[in-house]
Amino acid sequence: MMNGTELALQLLPRRCLDRHCREMLTGAEEIRLRIGQAPMILQNGREYPLHGEAVTEEELMRTLEKATGASLHTAAAALARGFISYHGLRIGVCGTAYQREDKVIGFRSFSSLAIRIPRECKGICHELYARLRKEQPDQLLILSPPGMGKTTVLRELIRRFSCDGMRIGVVDERWEIAASEQGRAQFDLGAHSDVLSGVPKATAAMMLLRTMNPQIIAMDEITQPEDLDAIREIIGCGVRLIATAHAAGPEELGKRPLYRTMLEERLFEVCIRISMQDGERRYELQRLPS
Repeated sequence: MMNGTELALQLLPRRCLDRHCREMLTGAEEIRLRIGQAPMILQNGREYPLHGEAVTEEELMRTLEKATGASLHTAAAALARGFISYHGLRIGVCGTAYQREDKVIGFRSFSSLAIRIPRECKGICHELYARLRKEQPDQLLILSPPGMGKTTVLRELIRRFSCDGMRIGVVDERWEIAASEQGRAQFDLGAHSDVLSGVPKATAAMMLLRTMNPQIIAMDEITQPEDLDAIREIIGCGVRLIATAHAAGPEELGKRPLYRTMLEERLFEVCIRISMQDGERRYELQRLPS
């Protein structure tokens, strides 16, 4: 089983490795390193200082070098997309980018990093999963604001369906769902999951659909019109779908053109809505409006 916290600790400045910092990182969802500011952790939607001293440019670059195997040049294509993957950790980057023909092709300098720590939470949504198995919706959408655990829920549903014998094609564009290394998923996705990593969602979905005979396709974060094109083809082939989207709830979907189209075409039937109440995550199964 992958330990995201231990992996993150391998990247941090030495002064962030004392007992106090390790204890704070136990429940952290992200670590933020910003030049000139104290390192921060993100937990339950809020940032807290991990250490009092400001991050230096040297420390930030050393973290990047560790994450890329001391080869920023080799990782240039990934960095141009705004993130890199380190053994399943997604590391977002900010700084001064440069473009060619309106396309970002690299960074001149870096100013901050966001290290997301993925976790395996077996057993969450247990009651909802029982309902899903009984009702068997063809398309399921997982909704929440950023940082609330959509990918964690998606990962657990993949595992549960796979353990129940369903063939799952997993679109892992950013190496977050499976955290595959050398062709092996670092998270438990069950015995009947096939993972395609590092390929854009729409392309990967079509590859899985045409070559792996899935009963369900799972993907993270619908964001582009081509994602909807892939979803239409998946549905047209009679394959079930589980996906995620950034929204606090169904009412927010209609406010965004891409999601409004998704609702109008009834591409999804139901959603799992993730919310925070009294410091705890709540999971609710809802039908989506048309």
